[in-house]
Amino acid sequence: MKNTSEKNTDGIHEVRTDSIRLKVCGMKYPENIQAVAALEPDYLGFIFWGPSKRFYQGNIPVLSPSIKKVGVFVDSSISEIVDLVERHDLYAVQLHGTESSQFCRLLKGHLETLAQRRNGNLDSTVKIIKVFGVDRNFDLAILNEFEPVCDFYLFDTKGPLPGGNGYGFDWELLESYKGSKPFFLSGGIGPEDEVKLKKFLSSPASLHCHALDVNSKFEERPGLKDIESLRTFIKNHRGGFRSPKA
Repeated sequence: MKNTSEKNTDGIHEVRTDSIRLKVCGMKYPENIQAVAALEPDYLGFIFWGPSKRFYQGNIPVLSPSIKKVGVFVDSSISEIVDLVERHDLYAVQLHGTESSQFCRLLKGHLETLAQRRNGNLDSTVKIIKVFGVDRNFDLAILNEFEPVCDFYLFDTKGPLPGGNGYGFDWELLESYKGSKPFFLSGGIGPEDEVKLKKFLSSPASLHCHALDVNSKFEERPGLKDIESLRTFIKNHRGGFRSPKA
């Protein structure tokens, strides 16, 4: 990912405008899914964890090929994940539980086998996004063992639920992240965070930020997204969220 968060002649980091993408997670209702898709986010997230209020059942509506479908799992079995990957033609799986690096390694092998069986092209292997709950006690060293077996990290607020807690963490903690793995930034991001986001995107902590992940702060009720607030949010930040589509 090209980085444009570089220092100018005054030594101040410029606001990033290169390829910060947007993921809208917790999709649930077909008509609402289509309305959100019309806003052209880069990713839509579907939660396949039964206890969630945003638990997704049924078939995912047909979407533009430019929108990548992400399945969210919490301590699911490899067989369940692979089955849903095939059923919904997912681009990525997001592991939101206590999955170990060994689990990720085994899953990666199964997903590579699936890609070979489908078209013989490992480049089409479904991506793995491993989620980490962050608070001031989070030890970034834990990421080292996941580096070879994941494609992305997702940093979320450490809370009572695996996700969707609705509040954020101190993003300045990510300035200590020295890895090169691209990550999704999550944790209660909402319409009120414009100033905070601009500050983050102009900081060294955003160097490897691949995408912003939004969910509960843009809802009328769990799973039903507020289209107008999303539309305004995307319009205000479009340049900073993503590069033009190929």
